Amino acid sequence: MNQARSAQRGALADVRVVDFSKFLPGPYCSWILADLGAQVVRIENPRELAKQAKVFGWDRLTLEQRARLRANDVFARNKRSLLIDPGAAEARSIILALIRKADVLLEDYRPGVLASMGFGYQEMLEINPRLVYCSVTLCGQTGPNSSKPGHDPIALALSGALSRMGDREERPSFPGTPVADLLSGSNAVIGILAALHARNATGRGQQVDVAMSDSAMALIGTTMARNPDLSRAPARGTQRVDCSIWTTKDGRHLCTTDMEPRYWETFCRTLGREDFIGLQLDVSRRREMTTALAQIFAQRTLAEWLGILGQAGTQFAPVYEIAEALQDDHNVARGMVVDAQLADGSTVRQIGSPIKLSAAGPVEMKPAGLSGADTREVLLELGYDGAFIDELLRTGVIGTPQIDKGNA
Repeated sequence: MNQARSAQRGALADVRVVDFSKFLPGPYCSWILADLGAQVVRIENPRELAKQAKVFGWDRLTLEQRARLRANDVFARNKRSLLIDPGAAEARSIILALIRKADVLLEDYRPGVLASMGFGYQEMLEINPRLVYCSVTLCGQTGPNSSKPGHDPIALALSGALSRMGDREERPSFPGTPVADLLSGSNAVIGILAALHARNATGRGQQVDVAMSDSAMALIGTTMARNPDLSRAPARGTQRVDCSIWTTKDGRHLCTTDMEPRYWETFCRTLGREDFIGLQLDVSRRREMTTALAQIFAQRTLAEWLGILGQAGTQFAPVYEIAEALQDDHNVARGMVVDAQLADGSTVRQIGSPIKLSAAGPVEMKPAGLSGADTREVLLELGYDGAFIDELLRTGVIGTPQIDKGNA
């Protein structure tokens, strides 16, 4: 599983990951690991890919269009793809050969499904006692809801977090970004690294059980901490006047968070409403103040307000559209906007790695190829000869973008 790397190996260059995951939490987890140098091989099932293509309409795209779409997928970056049918008898020995050499197995099937395919935790631990086996599911490996299907919004609903989202008192709203997915992926990274650290002492791996519903419950932590009597918690959509989003004269939006008293005082003086300084926490005057401040913000453009608030030194930021965020000088300077080069010399714009290490940065950005692009390379590294690989391709046990165009 030795993968060609740049001179910068990354902090996790010696960690080998076999990645069975399909949905966002798993690929997000293995993306973080891969950007830190881990050698990640994705096990991609032709049937799962075909279902995914129908869900998103990718089955109507040409091979070239799919290749570009895949290269744009930041969460597939720096990983290799083995397109293989895990249910085929000939595939089992190949997958087991990968797992024997692996440090981490990552999967996001419902509890029991991967075990029914012959790759469950207990069985894999017997062939590789040092294996860290990470399972990311909606509701975890135990509990009454462990077999429940669903995605990010279901986790938010079960955790209580969705009840607090949105600015409408009459009903909650989806947050617009996959909050539970990304929290769960981050927790999976933390769990894997903790288990690898523990393995240094014990010599043995263990299972990491990450539930999206568990991860989402962190989102209600501040509400619980600030409201011991939850029946008296502010209603959903109740927004502090010192932390809000304002609409400017040119229809743009500006976010302010002047919650600390000294910032609030500066904010009020800058807007010419010194009379609001002592009313910061007066709930009975909140609507009145919000209305008055909204009228003030509507009198100037976003650019004007950025200059005024910048000179005053308050807490503010323009609400960027995604394209604007990708052009922001700070985001670019932080390496969060990168142009990764494709084999044909063209580039795709991606977000950079959010984790900065002073002595071991992320590896060179390598956009993903089509499903199965690395199949032959991975099998040759495992010791299989070309004739055997060709036979597996002929019988459909494995695939490459050229051989399996319908499922790539």
